[in-house]
Amino acid sequence: MKVFVAGASRGIGLEFVRQYRADGAAVWATARDAAGLARLRALGAEALALDIADAESCSRLAWQLDGLAFDVAIVNAGLFGPDTAGLQAPAVADFDAVMHTNVLGAMRVLEQLAELLAPQARVALLSSGMASIGRRSSPDHWLYRASKAALNSVAKDAALALAGRASCIAISPGWVRTDMGGSAAPLSVDRSVGAMRRTIAGLTAADSGRFLDHDGTPIAW
Repeated sequence: MKVFVAGASRGIGLEFVRQYRADGAAVWATARDAAGLARLRALGAEALALDIADAESCSRLAWQLDGLAFDVAIVNAGLFGPDTAGLQAPAVADFDAVMHTNVLGAMRVLEQLAELLAPQARVALLSSGMASIGRRSSPDHWLYRASKAALNSVAKDAALALAGRASCIAISPGWVRTDMGGSAAPLSVDRSVGAMRRTIAGLTAADSGRFLDHDGTPIAW
């Protein structure tokens, strides 16, 4: 099995690489800096430098993967942004950084991967339960929420564009103990990723375009 993971220098992305490699999969994964690339190589992955928020960096991705056909592709790179409360509008620089990373970056990577997917491939975009509008009860972190809700729209459009070729979902890792999630989160990284891998492995064409929790439970848009 061939697996691609974008945004794998640490946390959830790195754990995807570790678990897939432990199962014997061939993994290609990206990181922005030398330290992240070194961690990927130490796990036996093919490490590629990629800044998902940079158009020129993304444009080089497809030719570095030419000839490959991925069974699983995961777009994990993300940015939380400022910790806002209520209706506090973000600074322009913060808005641009979060939206470029979480939304435009995913669009760019999907474009590069479109011709590099094996028949019936599975594509997962790492969203968040915080993106759900239907079950929302707090306005906190509204820039991050907005970016992940937009990413969900991207996942749905990608599912339509890839129909008959690949399944594409938005998936929430749950609240995970990472640098972003904090120490109070109930899920360990390995448990979250293990559950997501099982969910991704079980995807069918009927699941394409859905928004799922790490354990496969549907999440309200």
